[in-house]
Amino acid sequence: MNPFVRALYSAPFLFAALPAFAQQAPVEDRDEIVVTARQLVEQAIQKVNETPGGANVVAADDYADKAAVSLRDALAFSPGVYLQPRFGQEVRISIRGSGISRGYHMRGLTLLQDGVPINLADDNGDFQELDPSVLQHIEVFRGANALRFGASTLGGAINGVTPTGRSANGVRLRIDGGSFETVRALASMGYADERGDLFLAVAGDTSNGGRDHGERKAFRFNGNAGIRLTDSIETRFYASAQSIAQDLSGALTYAVATTKPETGNRVGNQQRNIDSIRVQNRTSFELGNGGLDVGVFLNAKKLYHPIYQAVDQNSTDWGSYARLDQDFGVLGFTAGVTARFGDVDSKRFVNVDGNRGAPTFRAHQVARTIDAYAEGRVKPVEGLTLIAGGIYTAGLRRQDQSYPAVVSGRETFDQLSPKLGVLYEPAKNVQFYANFSRSHELPGFIELAQVASFVPLDAQRAWTAEIGTRGTLGPLHFDLSAYRAELKGELLQYTVSFSIPASTFNAGKTRHQGVELGLDLALAQWAKLRQVYQWSDFRFRDDAQFGDNRLPVIPEHMFRTELQIGSEALRLSPNLEYVPQGAWVDYSNSFRPDGYVLLGLSAQAKLDERFTVFADARNLTGNKAVGDISAVVKYTPASAIFYPVERRSVFAGVRAAF
Repeated sequence: MNPFVRALYSAPFLFAALPAFAQQAPVEDRDEIVVTARQLVEQAIQKVNETPGGANVVAADDYADKAAVSLRDALAFSPGVYLQPRFGQEVRISIRGSGISRGYHMRGLTLLQDGVPINLADDNGDFQELDPSVLQHIEVFRGANALRFGASTLGGAINGVTPTGRSANGVRLRIDGGSFETVRALASMGYADERGDLFLAVAGDTSNGGRDHGERKAFRFNGNAGIRLTDSIETRFYASAQSIAQDLSGALTYAVATTKPETGNRVGNQQRNIDSIRVQNRTSFELGNGGLDVGVFLNAKKLYHPIYQAVDQNSTDWGSYARLDQDFGVLGFTAGVTARFGDVDSKRFVNVDGNRGAPTFRAHQVARTIDAYAEGRVKPVEGLTLIAGGIYTAGLRRQDQSYPAVVSGRETFDQLSPKLGVLYEPAKNVQFYANFSRSHELPGFIELAQVASFVPLDAQRAWTAEIGTRGTLGPLHFDLSAYRAELKGELLQYTVSFSIPASTFNAGKTRHQGVELGLDLALAQWAKLRQVYQWSDFRFRDDAQFGDNRLPVIPEHMFRTELQIGSEALRLSPNLEYVPQGAWVDYSNSFRPDGYVLLGLSAQAKLDERFTVFADARNLTGNKAVGDISAVVKYTPASAIFYPVERRSVFAGVRAAF
């Protein structure tokens, strides 16, 4: 039996034992620890307030009442983040049109956990490895505003922050389930004393996914241990392990997606199965009015992925980083470097109902990505901050193919992207900002090693101008950004035939522009209204084939809102998602699906200081509509490129803290 699965079966015994450990937690320190957790979120918000562009922090409490299966549930009310489910834990995540034509995996974003990239060294990644139910909070930095993480892409960065034994002292349990035979469980334990702390969490879930051939099982472990070496030096060791087995329901034709969304595709028994282990060490030095973080990390991952062929990959990624942050009042700066190295043993076989058949391909792939970045902040007068910075990336992608032919391909990249910004605070808790920046995105092996042959491609580049404002005025909290990005060499990808399942090219000129808006309004002590709206206008510019056509996949308008009624003791939260018109599905702009309205309702009741029950109902009217799309050049009614919205479902559970 797979050791990860064996551990999952053992989880109930751990659940039973954890309350006994809780009795050993120092009760007198518990209030102090709770304040510390809140302070960490406040510190993250302060970093946002030093950023001259779109950024925000999402605390775990913001989605505690949801069945947080994926980052979609956690970031649903994060301005500017486009999230649409495909099936199970498979979702599309895009910021400002990042990875717009990628119908699988993730591209155009740097995804991190505790400041270390989850992306492989070639920047491709699987966001399923990040479990929002474990996290303390999530930091979202859109576009070039993610420079502090060494991110250079159009989309920016999403950093999930894990609790420590100090910020999550004691024992916490959660179990929930409901529709589609879904059962999920989480147990965590935190302990701290003067010299060190320890945090451990195990989570497991199983579900049939709501669509035929959508079954999934997952087990995850996260842990970290910190040691105070001196009053100003702390070293922390992190470890995480994931075992994720997901059957792929696949895409449907429009007719099927909008009439029988429960349908799935069993042809080829397609799956995505991931076993991965990540370990890292970070040592933090308090230096004056800031600090220095240095660290090393190692990620080992096995991907078995029968699709058009049975993809079998073993990858090892390792690297190191250093990040210096100083603030002297009128002057501050951030500087750092992250070096990532990756090695992939890539094999493919004929897919025989999900099993390996005859070999079709084998290659050794090597990636190197080194990002060096710096940003300076100057405050010439009170309330005004001028920002200048830049990021330099040196990259290598090499493939040595040994079967069916012996052939090698190699590409190197050097990109420098500067950034200028201004941040003005005319009154307390009100900010205006503007920035002008360049971004770059290097192609990964999915783009370069198309089907088998190594195809040289250029990096995607963009110049982006952004203006915005954020703050709080009385009962209103607002976050508004408007941006325009002029791209060259955008990496566009589409399905052209069964024999060439992934064809990527550098487009000429394209433009991404839009508005990202978040509004929270405190109507009363017992009522709060949350809203997010996106306007997205992405299009070709004078393209020889497509003229000024819009780019497919992301609709022009999207709106979400939620009304929270009640208090922590008892709260109801009706919610709504509205897309007035679906996105174009092809570069030819020949078809786009109808829009939709989805209604939901979540609730929580605090039974006492330890126990809270909650419920989460989705798509209450059973609307049958299209959520996500895989782009094609020219649509036909036979095109199976559509993923339905979530089906009507109800989940409920209980949280406990000891």
